[in-house]
Amino acid sequence: MDVKLQRINKSFGSVSILKDVDLVFPSHKFVTLLGPSGCGKTTLLRMIAGLEEISAGSILFGDREINKLAPRDRNIAMVFQSYALYPQMTVRRNLGYGLRVRKTPESEIASAVERVARILEIDHLLDRKPAQLSGGQRQRVALGRAMVRKPDIFLMDEPLSNLDAKLRVTMRGELRRFHLDLNATTVYVTHDQLEAMTMSDLIAVMHKGVVQQFGTPEDVYKRPANLFVAGFIGSPPMNFLEGDVEGSRFKIGEAALPLPPLNSAKASGSAAVIGVRPQDLSLMESGGPDALAGRVSLVELLGSEKLVEVQISDRKRISVQVRADSQVGLGENVHVGFDAQSIHVFDKQTEQSLLAR
Repeated sequence: MDVKLQRINKSFGSVSILKDVDLVFPSHKFVTLLGPSGCGKTTLLRMIAGLEEISAGSILFGDREINKLAPRDRNIAMVFQSYALYPQMTVRRNLGYGLRVRKTPESEIASAVERVARILEIDHLLDRKPAQLSGGQRQRVALGRAMVRKPDIFLMDEPLSNLDAKLRVTMRGELRRFHLDLNATTVYVTHDQLEAMTMSDLIAVMHKGVVQQFGTPEDVYKRPANLFVAGFIGSPPMNFLEGDVEGSRFKIGEAALPLPPLNSAKASGSAAVIGVRPQDLSLMESGGPDALAGRVSLVELLGSEKLVEVQISDRKRISVQVRADSQVGLGENVHVGFDAQSIHVFDKQTEQSLLAR
């Protein structure tokens, strides 16, 4: 079922939390609301669930407006960050609670609980209570409680944030698999870009209550719409340099770096910011005007790569990602090479991308 958000606004008194959010989440897709703390993503999720009132705008499930529908009438299921399990109930009772509230026959509840428990591989835990479970097991129970209801829309609010790093990696794959098995529309909230990039069909990047960009993981990574998206997506983070666009070159000090095709109506003669990811830069012993000279100030081993920090001026350093076996040392004089096709260009004033699309 499609979820349509039409000019959604939310305010608490004079404080605006969400501003004109217009989005369509296609049926059966895994859509992530991604952004830093306080950007409004959880508030938006709670409005879809019916747990938070809308100040203005409409939410539609398919073609049906559901603004006034109670949460229990929306055929949604929600998994909270805290899991929200009932501590006095066994896993079996927790899994079947939602069906029991809806007066589902006990035989159907038992069948649904057994089916979901097998899928989640927690069938051996059905008679335990939450206090006797690990964090990962509690996570599975919380997911199972949502799954037994066969919801049209599955909502998840940072469900992996309480797990350790190794378990989070495992659960990312499992959540994606559960989504495919459920065949429901999934809306997922996180501040973790890696979760969003690895699990999602579509990502809505949010900042200060505004949707900055909505697209596939590849879109937001390779074609960021503005400076915020470019800086928020990607690890290690993107490097930024200020200068001026002069024709097909970017002037920064004595250097004139090559640029990809730009929106000429907006770019000509403008003050700009270029962004380039560390893995798209190269280190050279010597270079001409299309490279930046500097001195190595830090080398970090990341496993199969090294992250090399190069001081290019008194106040500016840029990061370059190279192979782990690259021979580069502290204090070494180097030149940083740029590939024009890997450079992102943003208007300094509006912060919007200047790349031709």
